[in-house]
Amino acid sequence: MRTSTATALSVLAVTEAATAADLPLKAPAMKAVYDWTGLYIGVHAGYGFGTSNATLTDPAIATNHNVFSGMIGGVQAGYNWRLNSGLLVGVEGDISFPNYLPSNHVVNSAATALSTAEERWDYFASIRGRVGYTSGAWLFYATGGLAFAGERFLSRPDGDAEDRRLKTRLGWAAGAGVEYAFAPHWTARLEYLYRKFEDVSVPFPSGVNYASTVDFQTIRLGLNRKIDWPGMPTYNPKSGITDTESDRWEIHGQSTVIAQGYPSFRAPYTGTNSLTPAPQLQQTWSNSLFLNARLWDGGEVYYNPELLQGFGLNNTVGAAGFPNGEAQKSNFPYPHYNTSRLFLRQTFGFGGEQEELASGQLQLGQKVDVSRLTIQAGKFPVVDVFDGNAYAKDTRKDFMNWSLWAPGAFDYSADKVGLTYGVTAELNQKSWALRGGYFLMVGESNSNQFDTRVPERGQYLIELETRFSLFSQPGKLRTIGWVDSANMGSFRETLNNPALNLDITQTRRGRLKYGYVLNLEQAITDDVGLFSRWSWNDGHTETLAFTDIHRSLSGGLSIKGTKWGRPDDVIGIGGAVNAISQDYRDFLAAGGLGVLVGDGALNYRKERILEAYYAYALNKSFTLTADYQLITNPAYNADRGPVSIFSGRLHGEF
Repeated sequence: MRTSTATALSVLAVTEAATAADLPLKAPAMKAVYDWTGLYIGVHAGYGFGTSNATLTDPAIATNHNVFSGMIGGVQAGYNWRLNSGLLVGVEGDISFPNYLPSNHVVNSAATALSTAEERWDYFASIRGRVGYTSGAWLFYATGGLAFAGERFLSRPDGDAEDRRLKTRLGWAAGAGVEYAFAPHWTARLEYLYRKFEDVSVPFPSGVNYASTVDFQTIRLGLNRKIDWPGMPTYNPKSGITDTESDRWEIHGQSTVIAQGYPSFRAPYTGTNSLTPAPQLQQTWSNSLFLNARLWDGGEVYYNPELLQGFGLNNTVGAAGFPNGEAQKSNFPYPHYNTSRLFLRQTFGFGGEQEELASGQLQLGQKVDVSRLTIQAGKFPVVDVFDGNAYAKDTRKDFMNWSLWAPGAFDYSADKVGLTYGVTAELNQKSWALRGGYFLMVGESNSNQFDTRVPERGQYLIELETRFSLFSQPGKLRTIGWVDSANMGSFRETLNNPALNLDITQTRRGRLKYGYVLNLEQAITDDVGLFSRWSWNDGHTETLAFTDIHRSLSGGLSIKGTKWGRPDDVIGIGGAVNAISQDYRDFLAAGGLGVLVGDGALNYRKERILEAYYAYALNKSFTLTADYQLITNPAYNADRGPVSIFSGRLHGEF
């Protein structure tokens, strides 16, 4: 249930995109009467809110009433039949997933003096009939049918290990909606659904029993794409699934699965934030849509919904240069929805020479003035705008290690999944570009809550990009300076006060952290490129968002396979050396913990990383990558490792 619908959507989209990649993306103007009959697939996002009553018995009794709510997202598919009278009947299946914030997916909890129990939802799904009436491009409908809820129940008797149980609830769903066909194969909808589920009682081996009721309501927006096949009246062989049938908006997507593991390695001791020395295998999976639209002259909006799932090795701790850039700092056993990007972009052209911007996931294809000013504001990662690099930037396509695809010592603003809110400005000229930005900082280290005291708290950045030619090959040098003003603890102040028992949270107050990045990319030939980064920060305060690195030097080569007849294949070879400040060494040696590192003791050495990969292009849409990483002195500790990490990655995009 958790993967089949989303996987089908991704595979269908990418497969049809591959066959239609070279076809025009324009279609005839919409017919006067939209043909509603046929198969469709789609996505939705919205807001969900529910109520639950719980009873915990152990044999003491505790009860609790809870209201839970938050953003949701998911996929749907269905089939419609439109009668000549305008009446429409259909069937639809859908599945929705919670946002990654705990307040969204915790249904209820209860506690007595002896034990605690918690209930979480992983997905809500339904199979429903639809009955409605069509009037031209409009559809008004009612819907109802069978509902399902996938949940997990967790119990922790006092002093015992946590026990988990999975259960699927049955129930019913009913609602109504309105749908509008705005292009020959595209519809948008607004829909309300109410779900009522059966009562459940979950016994645990410890003797604890948890019982609860659940109902759930959603208001959601949806986007559907009608799927035609040869012989249907509306079939258009020049229209692929990615054809938006308008030059005002574009749709892109991607799906990436990474499996990553290592054999056992030497480790005389293990701490809270250590890689476990026993063999381990984990996987991550991400599915993304990129919906980009032109609003007015120079004005654009970008919306990027994602479903994220999986675990990093050892719950994404144990190495400062962590080996999987897709591993989030939150762990999702089922897909979780997130609005990863939602921002406005305004471009002001100053006239003169023009250049073509290629269509992509975060760029509408268009011609623009070379001399221009671009303003961007909303929700997006800092590294979307800053620290670009043609050879080491995208963990879904090239290097996976955190200190290779990004500057390790760049503690850029981000929540647990790497996102923030901010505004940027870029002045572009032919041989250079100047960028500046302001972003909200999290309220405390490695959290999802942002400090909204603007401008007292936040991250300030400036980047100068210079473009040049070396031996007739293009190159770029980016220089970044940044300052964080945030609530941070001090390593030295924590060490100097034994009464704090290494609790760095007790020294948190408004502080400044600053650093810089030098980022070089240089083409050697048309098929070979070189990259290098040097990053530094002052190292006096705890990491806010990225990773536990205060100095980092990385570099490598990217080689296309033209010489051996595989022009779409890529070989990457790179390495990084990471280091930390003296204050942080003393803190870790005393038993302190960072965001990703902390073995309980420290025999300090610089962390060294080697990564090599071969990306094999299966076709224009799918790439299969084999990746190897060697981490020496993981978490700066010569007593542990080295660790050999093997990865396989399947990436598809349209």
